[in-house]
Amino acid sequence: MTTDITEKKQMEERLLQAEKMEAIGTLAGGIAHDFNNILFPLIGFAEMLKDDLPADASMHENVDEILKAALRAKDLVRQILTFSRQTNHDVTVIKLQPVIKEAIKLLRSSIPQTIQIDLDIDHACGMVLADQIQIHQIIMNLVTNAYHALDMTGGTIKVSLSETKIEPDNTIGLQLASGEKYAHLVFTDSGKGISKENIDRVFDPYFTTKEEGKGTGLGLSIVHGIVAASGGAIKIDSEPEKGTNVHVYLPVFERLQEQISGVTDDGEITGGTERILLVDDETAILKIVSKQLERLGYRITAFDKSTSAVEAFRKAPDMFDVVITDMTMPELTGIQVSKEIKKIAPNTPVVIFTGFSDKIDSEKCRLLGINGYIMKPVVKHDIAAIIRKVLDNQG
Repeated sequence: MTTDITEKKQMEERLLQAEKMEAIGTLAGGIAHDFNNILFPLIGFAEMLKDDLPADASMHENVDEILKAALRAKDLVRQILTFSRQTNHDVTVIKLQPVIKEAIKLLRSSIPQTIQIDLDIDHACGMVLADQIQIHQIIMNLVTNAYHALDMTGGTIKVSLSETKIEPDNTIGLQLASGEKYAHLVFTDSGKGISKENIDRVFDPYFTTKEEGKGTGLGLSIVHGIVAASGGAIKIDSEPEKGTNVHVYLPVFERLQEQISGVTDDGEITGGTERILLVDDETAILKIVSKQLERLGYRITAFDKSTSAVEAFRKAPDMFDVVITDMTMPELTGIQVSKEIKKIAPNTPVVIFTGFSDKIDSEKCRLLGINGYIMKPVVKHDIAAIIRKVLDNQG
């Protein structure tokens, strides 16, 4: 008597794949934390050097190139984290245009030059209410699928974004609200296409037509779930040897669009004379942040040990107007520092620096009484802006 163990073997392989992806995410988080701690003073000291140079100094161009390279490295770390990390969903109103460009930049290095990627992005397309990480996941999955359809022959992948209004006759053939506006993403490849019998199954979990080792069969089912949860729809048009078009529709969030922007304000930097307790176990970060804030007029007391900082605050809480603490430190984490500070003086605002953490986000900050957080590394303008925000909100 023989026993078919094919299904059991497949389940074991899927479990191993899931464990491997989780390990990669954990590794990426650890590397990002260390790398961001290196980038932080690099960006900070370059900014200070630029400020100190005479306006007509020829070195300005060189310093600008250092800053540009450091900020590119910062963006690269953020893209890797977006791809790999496991976090709670942070649903906000977002612009799709920069998310698409970031995802394509990350993918471009892993896709052969024999495959061309064309973008057709309508910058007037409205924003959507979604989780940025999940939108990034949609783009990564669908472009990767298109790449796998072309990897033997080469060809072109086109990603387009436009805004469309669903007319009453709704010839699209999807369950979309009549009269409503949708962001319409289309992923087109000139590959081998999909047969009709397979199109009906592509959203089934673990169904895949790819060769072994090129997919888990979960990509499209995950994309389908994300799109459906966002109130949108997804549709695939394909014919064998004629390529594939994947259409994604996401509802446009029109309310408050003019007031919402994902672009950092590069205007005048505002300082102050308040007293700041600064805590970070990286001495280079303590040094650069202290110098930056002192130049803005603030009075800084810095500690590289979290327990020492809490003890200093306990002895003289009235000496400090705001506490800025790193998230990941020996002895006490940033969250623990915040809890101790709030026990002593509940009204003292606390801001957390983090290089990478799935333990802190906007909602958790609110629940824990933390007044704000900043992802490392940051430029001087962003540090100054959040300090003024939390201090001014206290008044």
